[in-house]
Amino acid sequence: MDTAVADLLIEGLWLMAIGLGIVFTFLVTLVGLLMLMSKAVARWGPEDAPPATGVAAHSIAPSPAADGDRLVAVVGAAIQAYRRRHRP
Repeated sequence: MDTAVADLLIEGLWLMAIGLGIVFTFLVTLVGLLMLMSKAVARWGPEDAPPATGVAAHSIAPSPAADGDRLVAVVGAAIQAYRRRHRP
């Protein structure tokens, strides 16, 4: 093998090693910072809001049965519209 080719291969390997080292260092730093931020938010972040209780909270939200009935009606209408457009 020619010495010029060998020198180029060695230089290419060095550049590859430097590039991989920089990327690896960046990723390790990123993971470390994300872990620190997660711990900081868990320690100093706002508390979770307690669930609302009482009559007012229940009167505002629709009942699950009403949501289910509405969903069935919407799905049925969509199926009918599809069948009207795609007749054989």
